[in-house]
Amino acid sequence: MEKMVKIPKSHPRYWSLYYREKVIEGLEKGMTAKAGLIAHGRGEAFDYLIGEKTIEPAEKAMKAAIAKLLLAKHPVVSVNGNVAALVPKETMELAKALDAKLEINLFYRTEERVKAIADELKKYDPNVELLGINPTKKIPNLESERGKVDEEGIWKADVVVVPLEDGDRTEALVAMGKFVITIDLNPLSRSARMADITIVDNIVRAYPRMTELAREMKKLSREELEKIISEYDNGQILSETLLHINSRLKKLSQEGIWRKKELPF
Repeated sequence: MEKMVKIPKSHPRYWSLYYREKVIEGLEKGMTAKAGLIAHGRGEAFDYLIGEKTIEPAEKAMKAAIAKLLLAKHPVVSVNGNVAALVPKETMELAKALDAKLEINLFYRTEERVKAIADELKKYDPNVELLGINPTKKIPNLESERGKVDEEGIWKADVVVVPLEDGDRTEALVAMGKFVITIDLNPLSRSARMADITIVDNIVRAYPRMTELAREMKKLSREELEKIISEYDNGQILSETLLHINSRLKKLSQEGIWRKKELPF
């Protein structure tokens, strides 16, 4: 395997290039599918549009998501190749903070990819329980390999976190009666529109923030958590996200971007 390209920290796009290289490294480790590279590039484009920061609608969505996960009886966090490449440690920390189970689930599933992802996650906790190694259940009306799920994981779950997800599985899980939370930089995707809670943010920012919130919100009463969920409206959040993008682009067009090294994010 080739070594990850060393990017000088002085580079103005350091973090963007760093995470791009992490996805490429994930491909070389056998975790990420080639299509995952395309998906990451699409996400980068939407991150540009929102300003490469966590915006207020995403913060509201994260709080509602954590409230729902803390109240869940069987919360599960799904892991795919891009997630394992970008945020392996952060995924483990989030699941631990929520007392949630982790399940490997892949569209382009092979046993080699499953093992590579499991090996990556176990670097951070050798004793972690990983579901999805030998899935025995099938999500109804979902023909892809993503339909294969663990009986003790997604099949049993009441709340599922499905980051960087395919819209067909999000829709199928909702049809099963699962409460679905997704992290997706594209507010127009089927996943974003079909999920119960959509966090429009970069997962490298979202997971650490969600872990912080989980630790803070554990102190809240059941009634307080339920109130947060009852006041949440995912359609409104998606609308607020689109309005943010719209107003930001208008502002940039008025202020001009020609040869400016810094943009007013």
